[in-house]
Amino acid sequence: MKFVADLHIHSKYSRATSREMDLVSLAKAAQRKGIKVLATGDFTHPVWFRELKTKLEPAALGLFQLQGDNSGTLFILSAEISCIYSKGGKVRRIHLVVLAPSLEAVEKLNAILNLRGNLKSDGRPILGLDAQELTKIILNTSPECVVVPAHIWTPWFSLFGSKSGFDTIEECFGDYAPYIFAMETGLSSDPAMNWRLSALDRIALISNSDSHSAAKLGREANIFDTDLSYPAIVEALKTKNPRKFLYTIEFFPQEGKYHYDGHRSCKISFSPQETKKHQGICPVCKRPLTIGVLNRVDELADRPEGERPQGAIPFKNLIPLGELIAEALGVGVLSKAVKREYDSLVNKFGNEFAILLEIDIDDLKKQTLSEIAEAIFRMRQGKVKVEAGYDGEYGKIKIFSDEERQSLNAQRALF
Repeated sequence: MKFVADLHIHSKYSRATSREMDLVSLAKAAQRKGIKVLATGDFTHPVWFRELKTKLEPAALGLFQLQGDNSGTLFILSAEISCIYSKGGKVRRIHLVVLAPSLEAVEKLNAILNLRGNLKSDGRPILGLDAQELTKIILNTSPECVVVPAHIWTPWFSLFGSKSGFDTIEECFGDYAPYIFAMETGLSSDPAMNWRLSALDRIALISNSDSHSAAKLGREANIFDTDLSYPAIVEALKTKNPRKFLYTIEFFPQEGKYHYDGHRSCKISFSPQETKKHQGICPVCKRPLTIGVLNRVDELADRPEGERPQGAIPFKNLIPLGELIAEALGVGVLSKAVKREYDSLVNKFGNEFAILLEIDIDDLKKQTLSEIAEAIFRMRQGKVKVEAGYDGEYGKIKIFSDEERQSLNAQRALF
């Protein structure tokens, strides 16, 4: 069965997360997005885990559904853990996503981790554990668990991050490096950027939303064609079978908030070439720049741009439907006009991913404004312009030129 899976999100018990991130809202939002398998997020948090135990019921091997729910959404048990520790004379900050096969495995793991840190403090707990040691604990608790380094290029909290990461998988995970078979590319990179590292050829590059609100679900995701079960999904990742792991859905990486180097407070955004020209120093405050993903990939790459390794899983760059509608209408993404048009399209065509990926453009033109259909068409063709994000600032994406925007606004005013 072909389906969309988002394997990394957060619940309402994580910091800076919407209160709507509860099981009922998540199930409904996933249905409207077109996501079949959705991460629970935050299973280490005791209150959230209590909800998972009391409100979910088995639906397939290792997958769960909300009791009494008819959305069709299936949940996979997941959590993100922040490891902050010293290694090699440097403070390391590594985020790991953990997938678990059963509530029993989670309960056992939580009991062990509770002795190592305060799981109540946040849905994404901070533990003073070496990532290698944490991986050992997880896999010894249940060999069926999966450990996935999260958003592996983010400067501050990731495996390869410029501020606190490592240069190799082995340097971070030691003897447990062979057990790491999947990694999350993050919003600021896409698979093509990761293909430049031959060390990642054996790794399944996955993409997830890391969402803190229902509206952001599926902004990155994975497309599988397997049985609906935990073992089937894990096997597709382990084998990188292109008939089972079809492709990933990606941000345009420039839109991610750490793509370029820079200083947000100084409004300085530099390409790697510009950073080199300034010797890594901000020309405004004279302090070191935050080195972004593109620069860090350049530093570790052993292949030129454009080379694709054998067996690489393909990907598609998408823009969330709400952003496309907002761009076409020339209004804010949170405006009532965008919500009204979004709801209308989803009600007509079933879900957001169907609209973005499958529905014929001529059929869309019959049901919505021509500029919205045109925005979707241009996105599918990759005909977009992006001002790269940097130092925590999301990039800005444009579908229409300034001249086209003026013309559209004039036509709308006349109408």
